[in-house]
Amino acid sequence: MFEINLFIEPFFQTLYMVFVSGFFATVFGLPLGILLFITQSQHILPKPHLYRGLSLLVSGLRSIPFIILMIAIIPFTRLIVGTSIGTTASIVPLTLCAIPFLGKVIQTTLQEIPFGLIEASQSMGASTQQIILKILIPESLPGIIHAITLTLINLVAYSAMAGAIGGGGLGDLAIRYGYQRFDTNVMFFTVVILIVLVQVIQYLGEQCAKRLKR
Repeated sequence: MFEINLFIEPFFQTLYMVFVSGFFATVFGLPLGILLFITQSQHILPKPHLYRGLSLLVSGLRSIPFIILMIAIIPFTRLIVGTSIGTTASIVPLTLCAIPFLGKVIQTTLQEIPFGLIEASQSMGASTQQIILKILIPESLPGIIHAITLTLINLVAYSAMAGAIGGGGLGDLAIRYGYQRFDTNVMFFTVVILIVLVQVIQYLGEQCAKRLKR
């Protein structure tokens, strides 16, 4: 019974970190992906300088290993949530890590929309806002769901890394009990729970995408 209770709080901490950071990543990453898409040269809102700046920023953030990012932005994390340790504090670097990732995947998803469909909308006098809301998002919605699902799966892995520097969750449990106390049972069940969590997220994401395709 002790073993079961040991996993309950870290499990919900992991869910809290993953889904809250996933929510904020979607709020900021979706507009970022759309902006990257529409500001490309010869597109509906061509702004080469803005596109290059955003693209460079996204590529730079994506190239930083997560654990280094967590340490590097400790002052920023303290500014936002008042502390750099704990589950809530981990949401800040998790979000910052997920936003550029999701933005880039969203941009790639939008590029699959036939450009002729966008040109037809422009020829009928549709504004940029109308094209985004009535063409880009509805046409790519299954792909957007896949992108969010992929982001959540990555966040599960990153949340486990957050435990290395006191972020809480299953990663913290695995380090304190599984590694430092040489408890292989804790380590094993932590891995199993993370695998199951990833499979559940992937399954739910695929089902949502399939329903939207219909």
